[in-house]
Amino acid sequence: MAKSRTVASIDIGSSKIRTVVGIQEEGTTVPNIIGVGIAPSTGLRKGAVIDVEETINSITGSLEDAERMAGEPINHVFLGIGGNHIDSINSKGVIAVSQAENEITEDDVDRVLEAAQAVTIPSNRRILRIVPKTFTVDEQKGIKYPVGMTGIRMEVETHIITGFEPVIKNIEKCVLQSGVDIDDIIPACLASAEAVLSKRQKELGVVVVDIGCGGTSVSVFEDGAILHTAVIPVGGENVTNDVAIGIRTSIDTAEKVKIEYGSVIPEDVNDRETIDLSLISKIDNHLVSKRQLVEIIQARYHEIFVLVKDELAKIHRDGMLPAGIILTGAGAKMAGVIDLARETLNLPAQIGFPTNYDGVVDKIDDPAYATAIGLLIWGSRFEGRHHGGLKGINIKKGISGLRKWLKNLVP
Repeated sequence: MAKSRTVASIDIGSSKIRTVVGIQEEGTTVPNIIGVGIAPSTGLRKGAVIDVEETINSITGSLEDAERMAGEPINHVFLGIGGNHIDSINSKGVIAVSQAENEITEDDVDRVLEAAQAVTIPSNRRILRIVPKTFTVDEQKGIKYPVGMTGIRMEVETHIITGFEPVIKNIEKCVLQSGVDIDDIIPACLASAEAVLSKRQKELGVVVVDIGCGGTSVSVFEDGAILHTAVIPVGGENVTNDVAIGIRTSIDTAEKVKIEYGSVIPEDVNDRETIDLSLISKIDNHLVSKRQLVEIIQARYHEIFVLVKDELAKIHRDGMLPAGIILTGAGAKMAGVIDLARETLNLPAQIGFPTNYDGVVDKIDDPAYATAIGLLIWGSRFEGRHHGGLKGINIKKGISGLRKWLKNLVP
């Protein structure tokens, strides 16, 4: 009988904390999802902890939900971290190949990645991930996986993702106090892309835009490798605040109105159409124009896409990604968002639903679960426990995991 192991992931967002549990059979990299849990995220703002006790309670509630559905205890998780504190830089590493026959081994890959890590970053920032983009062996560029090749000099271009150490430590502390160990910390922008993109899309050139509550993360892929990541400090929370001010109501009512009546295409709404707030709230009893509501929401979503366009312009990819824009996150469920994205960015657009998993749990076929499922997929590909730093590619125990991951980039 094939061995199996339980893999769990937890996506800590500013609005919701989502836990997903899966079973991974030996010899497969596709997890079979058996349980999910969701809880309101009450102790966080913009991805950072503002109340430790409330955050622990929220995480515990999400974990217990998932355990109840799965019928399995959760002892360790892959943790997804996002927020405005996430930053990235590009770096290069160069080494001489060590073997007498000049054949590149896994140890050489290990060494060149360590060399790429030798960049100056502030002491209050932690390296979360070093992602190899492309290797060069003796002037031969564009190599995805150099092990087994022959050469004298090897170079690697990497994308290093860092986070603000105090924010990460506070989240770690809350997760550990909830009674689970952390297998690894993965930036949310990488995890959501792992769940929604195919190899073909990564090869052609694609941008994943994950519209969350506290912010929007942007990940650009080209030639099968990560090209650029960024976090835009505008998200669903800003839309809700705009609606609350615009229609003069409370934040809770504004959130309900946004979800039930929200759209980003004012042209589709009749000028005379109104919304009776007394049907939604016990406090409010006035009528508001639906056209006005939609115009407020459209303005903020247009701002998000203009900021995404600016990020693409920084790397000279504005309107230049053949596979287009993939929208994920809870904010991607807004009516008309595909048309607005297509119009603003001049790129093909679609909603990114999670793929690459098995299981019969209905509620996860939802762009809001992209990060949680991406974390699970990531976890099922990497064996051995590790935690942060350069071990983002698990240098000591997980060269086999790195090998699988690099091979997975090759179409």
